[in-house]
Amino acid sequence: MIREHIQIDTRHGGPYDRGMADSYYRRDYNPHYYLGDTKASPRVTLKDMTADEIVAYTAGYNDNEEMGDYKEWI
Repeated sequence: MIREHIQIDTRHGGPYDRGMADSYYRRDYNPHYYLGDTKASPRVTLKDMTADEIVAYTAGYNDNEEMGDYKEWI
């Protein structure tokens, strides 16, 4: 597995966290992250992400998809 060979930063606002959040809220796959806190710092989009950052976002998205942990909209 590719992600076993990189260290994934799981901080709030980071690529992994944003992937998890997008899946949780059933948003489309859209790699991005924030330099600091979510929505309170500059957003980095796919075109400016490194390969490792894209892998981290994808891992977060896929991990949540596998867990099936989704927001319940009542």
